[in-house]
Amino acid sequence: MFEAVEELVGEHADLEKKLADPSVHADQANARRLNKRYAELTPIVATYRSWKQTGDDIETARELAADDPEFAAEVKELEKQREELTEKLRLLLVPRDPSDDKDVILEIKAGAGGDESALFAGDLLRMYLRYAERVGWKTEIIDATESELGGYKDVQVAVKTKGNQTPEPGQGVWARLKYEGGVHRVQRVPATESQGRIHTSAAGVLVTPEAEEVDVEINPNDLRIDVYRSSGPGGQSVNTTDSAVRITHIPTGVVASCQNEKSQLQNKEQALRILRSRLLAMAQEEAEREAADARRSQVRTVDRSEKIRTYNFPENRISDHRVGFKAYNLDQVLDGDLDAVIQACVDADSAAKLAAA
Repeated sequence: MFEAVEELVGEHADLEKKLADPSVHADQANARRLNKRYAELTPIVATYRSWKQTGDDIETARELAADDPEFAAEVKELEKQREELTEKLRLLLVPRDPSDDKDVILEIKAGAGGDESALFAGDLLRMYLRYAERVGWKTEIIDATESELGGYKDVQVAVKTKGNQTPEPGQGVWARLKYEGGVHRVQRVPATESQGRIHTSAAGVLVTPEAEEVDVEINPNDLRIDVYRSSGPGGQSVNTTDSAVRITHIPTGVVASCQNEKSQLQNKEQALRILRSRLLAMAQEEAEREAADARRSQVRTVDRSEKIRTYNFPENRISDHRVGFKAYNLDQVLDGDLDAVIQACVDADSAAKLAAA
């Protein structure tokens, strides 16, 4: 593990030098990429340095304890700190989800339970809006279908970090909200219930990383370029020179051609523009398909039996069935105090990744 960390420390130092060079910031896209990687590595490097320093401190304390037993307690305290830093370092080295710092589109859909389910969907929306406000995110309701009693049959909201800020590792919108996808079940006495009986209903939450424009990089080795003579009206070059160009993207089979320009170079540039746009459309369609698959995997059916979490009003209890989390502060959670619930999911996910490593 520590050999890998030494390599990351070296990478961190190289990035620091690059970011100190003003010429690097002339390319804003590259500067953002370097800054993002630097921010990812900084907590690892800081923890590793603390780990090494604690090791040196332990050796010094042991030498002092050999002559003065009073230092024995300090040795134990330092050893405890080093164990904690070792565990923290292991967690920091868990492979990250590449989408963790992305913004999200969150959709809440009423399910089983009729009007009560729609009211519960409204409660969930308020919970997420309050949580976003607590952590400093920006929200925008994109589309909403309200129910007659004031809840929501369906509501979509964009959740974003403010401005161009890069979130700390593990604190991005997707990093925190991706665990919310699934069926949420509520148990309470509906406002419309005259007998005081507890009803159970459900609402589905769908969370997907917000789509970004997909950039297409074309490897020249993946292209087959054919030239041929133009046909049709167009001047002296028609039927006399091989100015028309056909470009085939071998991996996908996508073809683009152009013969309208006078020169072979101009036709090639135009054909490349067409090819890029066609490959971009293909990539975006694939990204949309993957997002749709992710949505379907989160909520197969908005049914009570598919629950990931239960909100029990009579007991003021919230339970996450995936990780065994349980707390009796439902009122606070619905007011946006979601951190403990989400952190339980984060910790369980990290533990599973560590076990698989």
